[in-house]
Amino acid sequence: QVQLVESGGGLVQPGGSLKLACAASGFTLDYFTIGWFRQTPGKEREGVSCIVSTDDSTYYADSVGGRFTIARDRAENTVYLQMNSLQPEDPAVYYCASGYTGWSSLVATEYDYWGQRNQVTVSS
Repeated sequence: QVQLVESGGGLVQPGGSLKLACAASGFTLDYFTIGWFRQTPGKEREGVSCIVSTDDSTYYADSVGGRFTIARDRAENTVYLQMNSLQPEDPAVYYCASGYTGWSSLVATEYDYWGQRNQVTVSS
């Protein structure tokens, strides 16, 4: 069964850090572009970052560039999203997703499989 299993969400103070993990079950992430998205109530799902299948090139939304880092660990079949300097605008439900593409994309419709919801809260 193909699954993406997320972990690492939680509560952090402003300026703090969290590391989200997206582990694959039933398939190898190597051949997929992996994206991270986030969504808040009443808003559309927003693309945050992605790492491309062909060359592990990375791409970030302007809102998180310089603060978030995406990385792929092939040995663990996992993609991570390191989130630093978390701000009040960052709380959301975060999702990882896999897409069988060879290019960077923050468009949700280009991804096929999605992880479960992973809540990130920033509060003092």
